[in-house]
Amino acid sequence: MPKLQGFEFWSCTLRGARHVVAPMVDQSELAWRLLSRRHGAQLCYTPMLHAQVFVRDANYRKENLYCEVCPEDRPLIVQFCANDPEVFVQAALLAQDYCDAIDLNLGCPQMIAKRGHYGAFLQEEWDLLQRMIQLAHEKLSVPVTCKIRVFPEIDKTVRNAVAIPVFANGNIQCLWDVERCLRDTGVQGVMSAEGNLHNPALFEGRSPAVWELAEEYLDLVRQHPCPLSYVRAHLFKLWHHTLQVHQQLREELAKVKTLEGVAAVSQELKLRCQEDMSRQEGEEPSGGLPFFHWICQPYFRPGPKEGSKENTSARSKRALEEEESSTEILSKNKQKKQLRNPHKTFDPSLKPKYAKCDQCGNPKGNRCVFNLCRGCCKKRAFKETADCPGHGLLFKTKLEKSLAWKGAQPRLQESQQVGPGDPGGFPEVVGSALA
Repeated sequence: MPKLQGFEFWSCTLRGARHVVAPMVDQSELAWRLLSRRHGAQLCYTPMLHAQVFVRDANYRKENLYCEVCPEDRPLIVQFCANDPEVFVQAALLAQDYCDAIDLNLGCPQMIAKRGHYGAFLQEEWDLLQRMIQLAHEKLSVPVTCKIRVFPEIDKTVRNAVAIPVFANGNIQCLWDVERCLRDTGVQGVMSAEGNLHNPALFEGRSPAVWELAEEYLDLVRQHPCPLSYVRAHLFKLWHHTLQVHQQLREELAKVKTLEGVAAVSQELKLRCQEDMSRQEGEEPSGGLPFFHWICQPYFRPGPKEGSKENTSARSKRALEEEESSTEILSKNKQKKQLRNPHKTFDPSLKPKYAKCDQCGNPKGNRCVFNLCRGCCKKRAFKETADCPGHGLLFKTKLEKSLAWKGAQPRLQESQQVGPGDPGGFPEVVGSALA
């Protein structure tokens, strides 16, 4: 059967999907995808997978895709980050039998993507991207898609600039946002990420009680297990507004070590909410929320504070630039680290300084004879047949031992050919020992 492309692929294979759950690292796992599909999602993406790791690590493939095969979880698109055409295609070939399309991530703006040279930091490398997409298109039996970010030039971004199906993504918090986006942009479908995490029933146009979806999700996790960190993160999102009210349960949710422990905290939150419901009957929601805290609803991040040293323009969840740590205002993650270790400091001036490798800029080995990092040292030592005790690389020593062993082989063979009665013959030696 020929590979479907463009609008034919969207209408037939993807079944004309308009409501899409975006790829989310550690968050769009199988159990969450199934929950979202039950509540209106028509297409889901896997979390972003690293193509190079996917190729070399069988366990990574098993944990992130092969063990998550489920007939209900279709149509499905597998997303990879990559910057090498051959590696991208190798990973895609290993995944194509488990999905309906392969997606190349060109949208991630995080610093880790900048260091790894993938995501949004490849968007302007048109020659490289053309080679990656062209090679994948030629080799794969499924279509290739790309998730990109908005370009400064409007004609690079808007739906009318291309003749293929397009999905829009960004700040989709409710069904009205979906409908408005479809109407204003003319795209074929709309993706939701954070809005979906706070309300998986977003595409149904419903805002149910949090415990309804939390209990349904936990049941799915029991059927399709995933790391506890994923489960905890999902419940923190679902119960976000309630945990602002019952903050002591936030600590309990963070500390529990088992799935049943997480379920017990969720059940306790449900009981607290039901008590709040009976007390607040006839009252209006507080805290500026459109609904009471026990109802699934969006979370709108506050803008930068006035007088802050940061930019006053709206900032994304994950900034492109690394920012210096502040001793006055720490992120939640750093605050947690400081709770575990009160003496921990985030002052960049106190971080240890490492000498850099002469070739690649990574930290070099302190005892490396070439003043290189381990990777560069290994290449040079192999090329020059040299030793580097500092990195435990003994190419020269092993070669000398190998040559010495080969030189000893003729003498060993001569000794084995000596007759039984000859002096030094093995049978006579053994015989004398037995006697």
